Amino acid sequence: MPTGKQILSKLLKLPASERAELAGELIRSLDDAHDLITAKAWALELEKRVNDVVSGKVKTESWTKVRSRIEAKRRARKG
Repeated sequence: MPTGKQILSKLLKLPASERAELAGELIRSLDDAHDLITAKAWALELEKRVNDVVSGKVKTESWTKVRSRIEAKRRARKG
């Protein structure tokens, strides 16, 4: 039987839409009580973040800028 890492390696080669669907299934397979706690925590976090954006407490950035910054950091780590 393949290991989790072997399965993950193969799954990461799937198209993003299929990976997203599988990720959702994995999350739904977790214990319901844990899911409820997690859902409540995420709801509170999302509410806080929305309030921070609406109030001007945080500045948003475009995905293009964020992605460029992430890619630059990845390139720097690789040397």
